[in-house]
Amino acid sequence: MKTKLSKITDIPEKISMALLFSDASRIEVQLSQEESALWKRKPEKTDTLLIQRLPCFLFLASPVLTHPANRVLENFRKAGASWMEVVRKEKLENIVVCSFTETAYTKAFIEGMLLSGYSFSKYKKEKENFLPEVLGVWDSGLTEGDLTELEWITDAVSWARDLVNEPLSSLNARQLAKEFSQKGEESGFSVEVFHKQKIETLKMGGLLAVNQGSIDPPTFTIMEWKPENPVNSQPVVLVGKGVVFDTGGLSLKPTPKSMDYMKSDMAGAAVVAATLQAVSRARLPVHVVGLVPATDNRPNGNAMAPGDVITISDGTTVEVLNTDAEGRLILADALCYARKYNPLLVIDLATLTGAASIIAGNQGILAMSNSAEHLHSLMKSGEEVYERIIELPLWEEFATPLKSDVADMTNLGGREGQTIVAAKFLEHFTHFPWIHLDIAGTAFVFEKEGYKCKGATGSGVRLLFNFLKYLK
Repeated sequence: MKTKLSKITDIPEKISMALLFSDASRIEVQLSQEESALWKRKPEKTDTLLIQRLPCFLFLASPVLTHPANRVLENFRKAGASWMEVVRKEKLENIVVCSFTETAYTKAFIEGMLLSGYSFSKYKKEKENFLPEVLGVWDSGLTEGDLTELEWITDAVSWARDLVNEPLSSLNARQLAKEFSQKGEESGFSVEVFHKQKIETLKMGGLLAVNQGSIDPPTFTIMEWKPENPVNSQPVVLVGKGVVFDTGGLSLKPTPKSMDYMKSDMAGAAVVAATLQAVSRARLPVHVVGLVPATDNRPNGNAMAPGDVITISDGTTVEVLNTDAEGRLILADALCYARKYNPLLVIDLATLTGAASIIAGNQGILAMSNSAEHLHSLMKSGEEVYERIIELPLWEEFATPLKSDVADMTNLGGREGQTIVAAKFLEHFTHFPWIHLDIAGTAFVFEKEGYKCKGATGSGVRLLFNFLKYLK
């Protein structure tokens, strides 16, 4: 169930509520003498307090404002997640948020609430729903447009999470394309799906090679939002890795643990589609194209084998040294296809290398780019929404391990520097401004952390929406 955000003009009585403030003296009229004393006695480093007003609850939040601006916003999001934990535990259905602080902080608090209330219970006998049907918001600075945009963004993140959490048994490449088509009809962006025959006609050798071991055919999905008079005469093209399940192929992953969450290997594809959903619903004046090559990677008898030489759609030959380095092969075909749009910028998102999570854990997205100006803008957006980006260099030396004795290049390189080596492989297929985002560490987490629920996180949706919203 989705939550409808509703602006209210009066602070209600006898209802569970969250009070947000910068200066406690401004709202002491809302507290009894005993409640004020409780707030003053709370630990100094604690910025929230739960008070029982049976049968209701009062949640006070006042994060320290002396931190950097992005950190303050993030603390309000986390406070919103804490309030949602109370809502969840106490099964509160009628709640409001009342703000005596800046509107930006109110929006962050609500965003943290809604994202934390996500649940994937499709396959459970008892369905879980922690979100209220309606959330009343008292903040004189908030507009209905602000609330609607919050609904759109959090809905998009939730849909991306749903796609990633969905098991392969019900989400192969064809079904993924159907999900994209359905959402396009609902939200207003166009969708075209290429099936195997068309993919063969386009000679997408990377996508076809990875698909050889599968009993399910591949798809290549094109999504587009093109409003009248967009701010960009050339489109921004988003490319998402769509490996719906990755066994590693014949280079089988070494342990079951390294495979048991590989339904998440299409997180990049989910982020691209969810971004198109949010952008089209918000009717942003920006021309955006999304490209998703999709398949699973399995070790069937006809599967691609180490030592095989394949040909990407631009004619580049690749010696496959490891079939578990498959994401870069299907992305290569998508990057080649992106050339036809003469793009302003191409951003690809992929759970590409395990090394990414070793470098940054689940705290940061790794980026490599040939366009410093665009990357700077994207990193600025990342700070604002707290989907932070760490830039890695694309030094030419990292291309050396990709040299092959029998083909134009290999798909692997050595063990060291794999995150950058993988990006250098992709760079070969770019002839346009380009940013590569490795989201392997942030796309899927194993423990809940604030508003990031266990499992799929939707990492990248809020980042891209914020970037595109302010594109000039």
